[in-house]
Amino acid sequence: MFLLQHSPTRKTKLPKYKTDISRKTGKKLIPILCCIGIAHFCSAQQVEWKYTTNSDRWQNEHNVTVSKAQNQVKYDVLITSYKEQTIDGFGGCFNELGWDALNLLDSQKKQEVLNSLFHPTEGVCFTYCRTPIGGNDFSRNWYSLNDTEGDFKMKNFSIERDKEALIPYLKSALAINPDMKLWACPWSPPTWMKTTRHYATKPGDHNDLKDENQVAADDHFIQEKKYLDAHALYLSKYIKAYRKEGINVSMLQFQNEPYSRQQWPNCLWTPEAMRNFIANHLGPLFKKELPNVELWLGTLNCNRMEDVNHIMNDPKARKYIKGIGLQWEGKDIIAEIHRKYPKIRLMQTENECGGGTFDWGAAEHTFDLIRKYIGGGANAYMYWNMVLQDKGTSTWGWSQNAMIVIDSKTKQINYTPEFYVMKHLSHYVKPGDHKLKTLGQDENLLAFRNKEGKTIILVANKEDKIKNMTVSINGNVLNLSLKPKSFNTLSIKL
Repeated sequence: MFLLQHSPTRKTKLPKYKTDISRKTGKKLIPILCCIGIAHFCSAQQVEWKYTTNSDRWQNEHNVTVSKAQNQVKYDVLITSYKEQTIDGFGGCFNELGWDALNLLDSQKKQEVLNSLFHPTEGVCFTYCRTPIGGNDFSRNWYSLNDTEGDFKMKNFSIERDKEALIPYLKSALAINPDMKLWACPWSPPTWMKTTRHYATKPGDHNDLKDENQVAADDHFIQEKKYLDAHALYLSKYIKAYRKEGINVSMLQFQNEPYSRQQWPNCLWTPEAMRNFIANHLGPLFKKELPNVELWLGTLNCNRMEDVNHIMNDPKARKYIKGIGLQWEGKDIIAEIHRKYPKIRLMQTENECGGGTFDWGAAEHTFDLIRKYIGGGANAYMYWNMVLQDKGTSTWGWSQNAMIVIDSKTKQINYTPEFYVMKHLSHYVKPGDHKLKTLGQDENLLAFRNKEGKTIILVANKEDKIKNMTVSINGNVLNLSLKPKSFNTLSIKL
């Protein structure tokens, strides 16, 4: 534990000073709130506490002690008043197989599941979600919105396929929460724009790409002006077509996992190709025709800071980039990106998908990812498949995790442990709230300040025994007893 010795301070203005536990963020010292007083217990009604274990989900905990700090306070974690990044929101991805799973249910149960995901005050309360442009690995099959060879003017562009599943899925969510923000990303451009002439870039059991047809080039998009212009037009027509359906997509990341050679729809782009496309094709077109749509760099599945710098150091590209989306190995550099580009917004774009286990271990892994990305400066965090059926198997044979699993035979609905991990975060932390700086020895804790002035604490106990923890906040001390293997959220008004 840390030992904090208090000295009198004025409540109206906190001076900056050094202590043995002060830390620097950039060049700024973190102010630590200290007070002096006689210890006394505060009303437990000031603290709302929800916990989840593998056997008890979303339960109330009343065993909390709150006392005023004395001259000397021992604590495990100090929650400061220093506000870090603003939270943009939390969400998941709309996929065709998710809609198919939902349609296994009768109308009442289907609505219950949708409410658990998107209702503003119930369930996980998602506010910021992702949708694919064309086919991905969790679509029914692989497709684009224009498969007409050489149609550079996009005369045959069409979203008719999306009206079968994706658009009804999106409209069902928006009917529950019309204020939900949406962003979009393709897994692959139309195949005629690619050197591979195929959705996949790696042969596998679930595609017909042959070894001899692989392309060794680092860029699988044809780097010619007419193709680059056509792709920018393709993406702009997507935004416009969805608007005609009453669906406003306010942000675009133009390529999912550009570093990944895979058996499912994908496309490799080099940093130079990404820079050129944004600077000279996508950016100018969107500035002219869709100026209110944000363009982000992403989704980057790499830990190559030098590649990020290569793109961001070009003024022509940089002026169009409003944020950076990261997933997979991107977690290794998010903190560095945040330090170097503190004004750029950051997003975790896809929760690591797991292996269809739907178990507590997957939930703890997701918690670690949340802590890593939000702790590193991310403004938003995206789960992957919100809903799947049975073993969560994709069209190409990989079973993955989901927040909600529907049994195709019994129609039973399973809210998995990962559903509750997300709920412990997104039910309480909303767009416009701020992450708070914390100091201490326990890494399994995140803190936020919401717009109502409440402090939200997300904390996990990964041990097989009760864990006692002391948290210092606003001149108060919370003595917590965390249940074994539990996720916890505390909403505190002190």
